[in-house]
Amino acid sequence: MRLIKHIRISKMLVKEMATSNEKSDKHFPVWGHKFSTLFSNPKKYCSYVKNGQVVADLGCGPGFYTLALANCVGNEGKVYAVDSDEKVIQSLEKKVDKVGYHNIEIHASSASDLSFIEDGSVDFILANGLLCSVAPQQLELVVVEMKRILKPKGQAYLSAAKGWGSYMSEEKWNEILEGFRVERSGDPLIGDRWALVFKK
Repeated sequence: MRLIKHIRISKMLVKEMATSNEKSDKHFPVWGHKFSTLFSNPKKYCSYVKNGQVVADLGCGPGFYTLALANCVGNEGKVYAVDSDEKVIQSLEKKVDKVGYHNIEIHASSASDLSFIEDGSVDFILANGLLCSVAPQQLELVVVEMKRILKPKGQAYLSAAKGWGSYMSEEKWNEILEGFRVERSGDPLIGDRWALVFKK
């Protein structure tokens, strides 16, 4: 029964997203972010970062991963939390105020414009599901911006849905990966395609 309930929620989420404007970024409702993280452990991304490093959580939503990453990089580190949806950004701001973290810088912005982040200043980018939520005509700009802000040896974790609803084709996914040096990648039967990449 629980699996059936999750499937029903997924269909509701897809229906809501289908009404979005294709010329703008797709936004998950706040409850949709909660559903999408049911099967994901935010701490798994902490293995890619160290204390004192700078992280960019692109398409951060209400901060499911942001808070975990901020805890991992510590007070000497910094996390840029970026999302174009002002509603989820407001939700994240409330969470950050509540926990009292001072190493998170929050921006309501599309990932196609990261002008508030300096060139070559980021150690790790988390773009979990971001690429299939970006407006198609902005996708190339997003990739350019990710490369710009990454340090020479910086890493990025990319993932994209491949099922029905908001998803990215295998052809487009491979096209994006060609612009990076891929360290590891996965294409599970169930779940999102993912890749850990370096800047070329």
